[in-house]
Order: sequence, then C-alpha cells, then structure tokens
Amino acid sequence: QVNMEESGGGLVQGGDSLRISCVASGGDISDYKLGWFRQAPGKEREYVGSIMWTKAGTPYPSYASSVKGRFTISGEKAKKTSYLQMNTLQPDDPGVYYCALSLSYVSTDPGTFSPWGQGTQVTVSS
Repeated sequence: QVNMEESGGGLVQGGDSLRISCVASGGDISDYKLGWFRQAPGKEREYVGSIMWTKAGTPYPSYASSVKGRFTISGEKAKKTSYLQMNTLQPDDPGVYYCALSLSYVSTDPGTFSPWGQGTQVTVSS
C-alpha cells in the first residue's frame, strides 16, 4: 500500500516563494501520475498540476492555468518524490496542499486520485 506525505508548508508574504514536497512510500509508483491539489476553506479541492515519468524517468509536468508560469512541479520517479515550487504567491493561493496518485494520465478530477496525503498548509499574508 502506497502512502503519501506532504511537507514544507508555512506562512509567507504575498509575492514570496515556497517549495513543498511530496514523498510516496510503501509501494511502486512507476505506473502512476502524481497530482498536486489545493483546498481553501469552504472551497472544493482544486487541481494544481501533475507530473508523469517515462520508463526512463524523464519527467513531464503539467499545470492548471491558474498557476502556470508561477508554479513548477519537479520530482524523481526513482526517489518517489515530487516538489511543488510556488513563486509569486498570491491571495488566491493559500490552502491545504495535497499530493495524490492516479492511474489516469489525463484526468484532473480529484475523484480519480488515490491515495492522498494529509496535506500541508500554505498561508499567504498580505
């Protein structure tokens, strides 16, 4: 059984940067896409982006339009690790950030992702 764990959240000022991490343990994730999501209070869980790897380990990230150009997803398949680098953080960016796995290489629906980590809180002060 694969477990996901996020870390690195915190309080930053608007315009600052933050990098959060996701580590998978307990199983092989070679066939999965790793997705990043966020959820603000009172709102639905929102797709942020994802990363897939070829068999050789070449990463292919993709992004939601709301974060494209500001956020960068990276990671190493062999280490079962992904990072979400968030730059120029804005008032719409705060929330609990999650990582999760999906066997679907096209879906961005949270319902197609499992398992989930416990999340890490990102707070942006103005």
